[in-house]
Amino acid sequence: MTVHIDDFLHYGLVERGFSKNTLISYQRDLYAYTDHLAKREGIGYWNEVQRRHILDYLFSLKAESRSQASLARMTSAIRMFHQFLVREQISDHDPADLIETPKTGRKLPVVLSIDEVESLLTVAARKNDAYALRDTAMFELMYGTGLRVSELIALTLDDTHLEMGFVRCLGKGNKERIIPLGSKAIEALKAYRSKARPSFVQKQSHDILFVNRLGKQMTRQGFWKVLKKHVEEAGIKKAVTPHTLRHSFATHLVENGADLRVVQELLGHADITTTQIYTHISRHHLKHIYQTYHPRA
Repeated sequence: MTVHIDDFLHYGLVERGFSKNTLISYQRDLYAYTDHLAKREGIGYWNEVQRRHILDYLFSLKAESRSQASLARMTSAIRMFHQFLVREQISDHDPADLIETPKTGRKLPVVLSIDEVESLLTVAARKNDAYALRDTAMFELMYGTGLRVSELIALTLDDTHLEMGFVRCLGKGNKERIIPLGSKAIEALKAYRSKARPSFVQKQSHDILFVNRLGKQMTRQGFWKVLKKHVEEAGIKKAVTPHTLRHSFATHLVENGADLRVVQELLGHADITTTQIYTHISRHHLKHIYQTYHPRA
């Protein structure tokens, strides 16, 4: 049965444009689902799967206290997979057809204040060595452009056009977008590229922009460790993740009057409803300011 999962993932990559992270998540979810069907239900063919089998599996996940977001993603993977099986005539029915994806709700993301961003950047640049130049360049670029961490670590030297003042990146579904660079990000990138990157890369021949101490491509986990260290040193108590810099970029734009369509384009959101969460954050910020400073609040 698992051979059809690989076929589905190939379809998702080629025809649907799934990102690398989506493919990894769906592969993990579908292998766990297939394992459950084989071991718990004794099913060996996709035609044998019934709606009750899928519901039993989802209820078992819920009993394990999986998050709503995880359940929604797993349900989505299972639904798309069974649609694929019917389309390819591997199965003659779709048992997931009437199963609804759980509502995840929408929590407001964690956002740094402008002062907290300044503190983070100050701490990152404090030592003025190769690591400080690299970390400052990464943070300035993420906060200045709203890049996802996966987009940041995939950048090459040719993707940053410092004289013209923009960065080119490939987002979800291999969609290209061009994002302008601010003066601080350009300054930090120039310093990193000329003074720090050569000492990391040395004789290695590749064009990846951000590298680790061994001169190899920075990983998402590696970036998170670097960020976590500087967040602690800056005394920031919020639960900061790499995505926090992206959220802060978008929120500060909206708070200062940027058009939502422009923010959508900069972030690479396919649907503006995804971008609209930053208007809610902005209203939340305004309410907080009012309640803090107005004498009648």
